[in-house]
Amino acid sequence: MVSKALEEYLKTMYVLQIKNKEIRVTDIAQQMNCSKPSVNKAINNLKENGLVNYEIYGKIELTEKGLDLAKKILEAYDIVYVFLKEVLGLPEEDAKKEAEKIKLNMKDNTVNQLAKYVHKVLNLSNLDCDYDIAKERCRSCQRRKIKQGVENNE
Repeated sequence: MVSKALEEYLKTMYVLQIKNKEIRVTDIAQQMNCSKPSVNKAINNLKENGLVNYEIYGKIELTEKGLDLAKKILEAYDIVYVFLKEVLGLPEEDAKKEAEKIKLNMKDNTVNQLAKYVHKVLNLSNLDCDYDIAKERCRSCQRRKIKQGVENNE
């Protein structure tokens, strides 16, 4: 189990990896508005937890376990963001900022319940998969629904 602060580092690394194809200490520090020593400390903690591979001055890579956790963290953020923006009608920037703050304080069970509510209200899927944030099932349901819709429209 990693801290909420380390989750934020992991999420940032995942986003940078997708965006830039590489993860650098400097980029993490800039993105998170923190110092390079803070980033290095976080990376070492994540390495101890088996979430990243890193050698000093070398490449930073998320392990498979790190990738899975980063995806779950983003999933939870997305759920809170969608609730704030689509259900409550907050402006996009406000929803983004608030989702960051709220997500940091939510337990997985709360995220699970919020996801079910959001999906039901927005009719995104019926969540027959028995959604659980730890298993990323709601994204799978959504992808299946979109794929079925595309296939049916062809």
